[in-house]
Amino acid sequence: MNQDPPASAPLDAVIESTLGHLWAAANDLGRLRPAREGEYRVTIFGSARVTAADPVYAEVRDLARRLAALGCTIVTGGGPGLMQAANEGERLGDPDDRRQTIGIRVELPFEQGPNPFVEQDHSHRTFFTRLHHFARLSDAFVVVEGGIGTTLESLMIWQLLQVKHLPEVPLIFVGPMWRGLVDWAKHAMLRPGRPLASARDLELPVCVATATDAVAVIERDLARRRPG
Repeated sequence: MNQDPPASAPLDAVIESTLGHLWAAANDLGRLRPAREGEYRVTIFGSARVTAADPVYAEVRDLARRLAALGCTIVTGGGPGLMQAANEGERLGDPDDRRQTIGIRVELPFEQGPNPFVEQDHSHRTFFTRLHHFARLSDAFVVVEGGIGTTLESLMIWQLLQVKHLPEVPLIFVGPMWRGLVDWAKHAMLRPGRPLASARDLELPVCVATATDAVAVIERDLARRRPG
């Protein structure tokens, strides 16, 4: 005896088809990078756990201040810790408020709103759309001390550079923890006889020791982009 298909089957098909069209539209829109009009945006990825009493907080604040003084707009995850330090530094380096420091947040049950130094706030419901927003918005990425979230963000940018879904933008790792990550990748992924990545791809991040070194990398990229 033949049985009729479940009544939910056509609905499931419609939902799957609609989601497919939505993803296709999102992919098409994702090819459009926002117009810059001379603006250079630096995303700073870093820990939400570091307090203002920690010397690293002051270092990141000064890093963002120096970048803002060069004319850069600072983008962060909009939360506390080193994200707040970077947004605060942008305000210090741009006393005339010519640019708005940006926070791109994700909705989390334990974080309530942007840090007090964010001037332009964007909120996402998922990490996926938030990470895409960072990629579309930024001209350079500086990675300071951080945990799992910072690592996720950094590795995604690294892979987008690898597969050329991002143009040539600097990805700068600051400090020994990230040098250790890159060294591990080279050791584990470039084994003789069974390479798991290309040596060129593992040279994409620029590892520097200090915030001053990171500023120098950004200065060189600014000079490359600016005419004359």
